[in-house]
Amino acid sequence: MNDSPSAKDSATTKPNPSPTTPRPEDERPPFRLQLVYGLQHILTMYAGAVAPALVIGAAAGLANDPAAIGILVSGALLVAGIATLLQTVGPWRLGSQMPIVVACSFVPVSAITTLAAGENGENLPVAFGASITAGLFALLLTPFFGQLIRFFPPIVTGTIITVIGLSLMPVAARWIMDGATVSHDGGAAVPAAPLANLALAGFTLALILLCSRVLPGIWGRLSVLLGLVAGVLVSLPFGMADFSRVGEADLVFNPTSVFYFGLPRFEATAIITMCIIMLVVLTEGASHIIAVGEITGTKVDAKRISAGLRADVSGSIIGPIFSATPTSSFAQNIGLLALTGIRSRFVVATGAGILLVMGLFPVLGGVMAAIPTPVLGGAGLVLFGSVAASGIKTLAKVDFTNNLNLVLVAASFGVAIIPLAYPTFYSFLPEPVEMVVHSGIIGAALVAIVLNICFNVIGRARGGGAPEEIDSEEIGTAGPGEAKYTSHADAAYQDRSEEPRG
Repeated sequence: MNDSPSAKDSATTKPNPSPTTPRPEDERPPFRLQLVYGLQHILTMYAGAVAPALVIGAAAGLANDPAAIGILVSGALLVAGIATLLQTVGPWRLGSQMPIVVACSFVPVSAITTLAAGENGENLPVAFGASITAGLFALLLTPFFGQLIRFFPPIVTGTIITVIGLSLMPVAARWIMDGATVSHDGGAAVPAAPLANLALAGFTLALILLCSRVLPGIWGRLSVLLGLVAGVLVSLPFGMADFSRVGEADLVFNPTSVFYFGLPRFEATAIITMCIIMLVVLTEGASHIIAVGEITGTKVDAKRISAGLRADVSGSIIGPIFSATPTSSFAQNIGLLALTGIRSRFVVATGAGILLVMGLFPVLGGVMAAIPTPVLGGAGLVLFGSVAASGIKTLAKVDFTNNLNLVLVAASFGVAIIPLAYPTFYSFLPEPVEMVVHSGIIGAALVAIVLNICFNVIGRARGGGAPEEIDSEEIGTAGPGEAKYTSHADAAYQDRSEEPRG
């Protein structure tokens, strides 16, 4: 029996027509492929998953304490593995059963660094106490956020998905620069990408594109993993991949490190701040779940969004046990879904298992941390671009004739780009407000939702649009919400309703 990649293996990445597994995300590739594809997901998100721990650890006065930093990194990986398993497996309505990776979010990093500022991690328990309380607060709100599906027709989802991709581009740029700066004519140092970083990122990107173009079947779908591995190998002779400190990490996670920095402390100001931030996490999480639904071609309803959001916020509740910060779904891996077309949730669940192993064996995490960030940046350009391209594909379903949909998209993009072009644009606003509006994704989502209601929903109600409840499956290829809010879907519904019933 031939074990090499074949047409038979390639077929496993297509939706399974069996009535027992009708959803695209329920397909089960062979385990060896689940392992490789899952590793590809982990390589894609690893840097983003551990970066909050490193930033927060430095702010808490732990930069020179490798053991404490190791606890923060291992905790982040363990909680990411647990939350991702909940998201993909979905027990007891605690997870969307979709191929979504959940890990420590960057959204609350700014607030947590302020709360945790001090020496030797003395104030981290305040941040962890706020995280637990805010996580419980968000858990109570998930049923409400699940109802947002009715406000996300393709004009809204396409806009948000595109903005998610565009908003991630600065992350790839920062990975490529790797903290490097340059000064011109005695002026202040500004971030810049050294030629070596540009060359390494460019090589990684070019190889990913080449593999995607020329390699058949499964190998083409592994283009990101192949590019990352090749980028690391090329960087070794130039000293850009440093494995010298791998041995400093603990071999095995020590159970006594639970609540390593002390029991959580609960302070009102910190709790209020984190509750506001969790509203942002919930809104982004709902957008990500809908985006994955569009990319994988699976149905997303209110109950599924609510279940997915419960998995997103689970890390905020259990995270402090392992010294981890609040979690959310990762947009980086949405790009990988769009690029590879591998939609199986079991692939991501296997990746969650890899995260758990890495968390239990911190030395393995040290090996992964040695991947040069320019390599990750080169891969990020195509991954994040794939997210934006998926949004554009969704917008292609929208009718822009004789309506204000073009204005809706233009206004949403404008609001999203402002904080990307000028990160300090909202600095004069109160800090809690700034934390919300600073996210271009949140700003675009709010503008798109409000304008869609004003331009399409209210006007449609006056004009005698489609009935209140229409199943999108009954009108062919209409996307989530399109049955309710677009004239194309309304006409399709009317045509179907006039057909003779046999």
